[in-house]
Amino acid sequence: MLKNRAVLPRLDYLLAFEVAAELESFAAAAKEMNVSETAVSRKIRLLELHYGCALFVRGHRSVQLTDQGRKLMHGVRSPLQSIAQLSEDLLSKKRRSAVRLSATNSVASLWLMPRMPEFHSNNSNITISLFSSDLDEACLTEDFDLSILRGDGDWLGYDAKLLFGETIFPVCSPGYMEGRGRIESAEELVEHELIEVSNNHTEWMNWRAWLTDQGVEVKSVKHSTSVNTYPLGVHAAMDGLGIALGWGHLVDRHLRSGALVRPLAKSFLRTTSGYYMLRRQNAPRHAEADVVAQWLQSESAARTRYAG
Repeated sequence: MLKNRAVLPRLDYLLAFEVAAELESFAAAAKEMNVSETAVSRKIRLLELHYGCALFVRGHRSVQLTDQGRKLMHGVRSPLQSIAQLSEDLLSKKRRSAVRLSATNSVASLWLMPRMPEFHSNNSNITISLFSSDLDEACLTEDFDLSILRGDGDWLGYDAKLLFGETIFPVCSPGYMEGRGRIESAEELVEHELIEVSNNHTEWMNWRAWLTDQGVEVKSVKHSTSVNTYPLGVHAAMDGLGIALGWGHLVDRHLRSGALVRPLAKSFLRTTSGYYMLRRQNAPRHAEADVVAQWLQSESAARTRYAG
């Protein structure tokens, strides 16, 4: 413990002194430190009062160190650099504790967000910085430690681990079914209000493809609502606007709560695609990202009966 703390000046005085001495100008120091020239001059004057001597010879547009000033500069430069380096190292570790995670809009909104409060309660030292987009190229940049995307598991330059497969089935609100009677077969769905998701991923499942897989000859699909993201489609279904396609794992929470039901409990389509956790090969690894990766895998292992 320092026993002579009283002899130390304030750190901001020393910082203003070091910058002004390096640049030989109070005005230049003020610009470098993003403060006023008056503030720099005042800090240095208070430092001179602290030591009881002049540290600069002041000129019209520049300043020069006095002998005492040069002595102080020689003594403080190395310690200030050491403090700056130590601070940079500590802040770097703090930044690394923020795990940067990207995911599709559906996974981010419907699968990740409901799980994050429990994660944070158990891992208060780790912050997840979440970015969502349905554009794969936006999610696959060097800005992210981990990504969750839909595909076949093959991404060049990435290690991929399957979190859950893709099982798709109709869902709607209980209120939508009131007064409409039971739906006995997939063929009857074409007479209902169907909620469609339209976006740039033409390979993603839509109503025409799902019904065709169920053996329904589709001439036209009556859409009650069309949205551009899957979470909006789920909310439209919960609001009673019609029947949407539900993805297992993504709508499980709403099925458990009763906000959504399956009007055709035994009708579903399981594709060969899935949702994968991706990490760039040869990218720097840090412990916090490993913790999040293990958490994602453990959450994905908690299968439910609603996944099909």
